[in-house]
Amino acid sequence: MYLSIAQIIISIVLIILILLQERSSGLSGALGGTETGAYQTRRGIEKIIFVATVVLVVAFAVLSLLNLIV
Repeated sequence: MYLSIAQIIISIVLIILILLQERSSGLSGALGGTETGAYQTRRGIEKIIFVATVVLVVAFAVLSLLNLIV
């Protein structure tokens, strides 16, 4: 029961974090347009959001496996 609730909460937070991540914004990014740099270093809040997303994905996977076992 608690594993399912934790999965729901983590999935909602993951959806929010993924939507907050900035990808090639604008029409040129959607159509494959060129950017000024091929790779952009994450800094500040963008890096925190990225790391939190990775941590929550791992936590979600672990909870899914635990829910499958139990």
